[in-house]
Amino acid sequence: MVASIEQFNPILLAFWATLFTWGVTAVGAAVVFLQREISPKLLDGMLGFAAGVMIAASFWSLLAPGIEMAGQLDHTPWLTATIGFMGGGIFMRLTDKFLPHPHPGLAVWRRARASRLRGGAQPCWCWP
Repeated sequence: MVASIEQFNPILLAFWATLFTWGVTAVGAAVVFLQREISPKLLDGMLGFAAGVMIAASFWSLLAPGIEMAGQLDHTPWLTATIGFMGGGIFMRLTDKFLPHPHPGLAVWRRARASRLRGGAQPCWCWP
């Protein structure tokens, strides 16, 4: 299988891979146009799947190479990966805490949205 793929131009392969990725993304996004209401259970499942994909991507793209590189540099591999992973988590928590963004379930969000719908001031984050 690999030998049959290697005969093609790498730029052409990248083009076809990009088209494939775009296509499956478009098909996934088409759910919005096909259903008016999506059940919370389905949304929870999709969010869980997306979280799993992101965790797998972060491991295989960041943590596994970091562990391997730390071993080559005679560092403690698990400690280096743990510090990097925890540092990223702390950074995300601080970003969530200090950057303004909407939390749709909170009362302040509901009041701001109701005010905007009545023609009042728009929330500072300009969320629809």
